[in-house]
Amino acid sequence: MKYLVVFSAVLVALALGACNKPAAVTPAITTPVAAVPGPAGPAGPAGPAGATGPTGEIGATGNTGAQGSTGDTGATGTKGSTGPTGDRGRTGGDTVFVVPAAPPPAR
Repeated sequence: MKYLVVFSAVLVALALGACNKPAAVTPAITTPVAAVPGPAGPAGPAGPAGATGPTGEIGATGNTGAQGSTGDTGATGTKGSTGPTGDRGRTGGDTVFVVPAAPPPAR
């Protein structure tokens, strides 16, 4: 796990270091123009359009995170205690149960 973190950090540093960096633009040195007193003249022609910067540059996509480890299975529960045993029943007396006969089927 420690190696994965170090490897990911190095990979991100290399990926970000390999990005295209725009070239440094140095401003042109202009000489000051001395103002001459008098009425203003007509406006001059429009200057050329400035250079456009690089287009479509997108930053590098980050690394996918590592999947977490599966959790441990919980411990099995202990067996519950056995309940108390009931009292022994009485033995039967001289009682007789008579089951009546089934009635004849209807016709």
